[in-house]
Amino acid sequence: MDQLSLSTLGQHLQSLRLARGWSLSQLAHDAGIAKSNLCRLEQGNGNPTLDTIWRLAVQLNVPFGTVVAPITVPLGEDGVQVRLIDQGKDTPHVDAYWMRCAPHTLRRAEAHTAGTRESLTLISGWLEAGPEGATTPLQPGDTITFAADQPHLYRTQEAEATLMMTITYGIKGETP
Repeated sequence: MDQLSLSTLGQHLQSLRLARGWSLSQLAHDAGIAKSNLCRLEQGNGNPTLDTIWRLAVQLNVPFGTVVAPITVPLGEDGVQVRLIDQGKDTPHVDAYWMRCAPHTLRRAEAHTAGTRESLTLISGWLEAGPEGATTPLQPGDTITFAADQPHLYRTQEAEATLMMTITYGIKGETP
């Protein structure tokens, strides 16, 4: 991620945290990351992983897209790139992403907030995705929807995979 994007993300995270009246220590502890890492991130330094950003979004009780909305470059690590395309304004909240997985990628994702669902439509390549132990192979044009409030994964083989992903966040107390 370029320096401007890191700085923008850091300022945005800090404003989300301060709007809740939380200290660095409180958010870092609740998200399971080191306070020094969160401090560096808010200062526009460091290189946050996708999982770190997810954990911060969960603790801030906002969709992942709300945290990354000010950034226009793809976020990525370990062969996976994602970019927010659009955020819905209705309930339930729905975010749309473009995602690319490099060849021979295995990306394990932590469980998202309760009631969250993912829908994936493969554009090109081959992808196996879904909850761990219950994945589905996808060919171009295939779509799957699964509960993302449990650990899940994305796996490619020889070719990269490009897909559209929508994340539908559950309403507290309800399951979609």
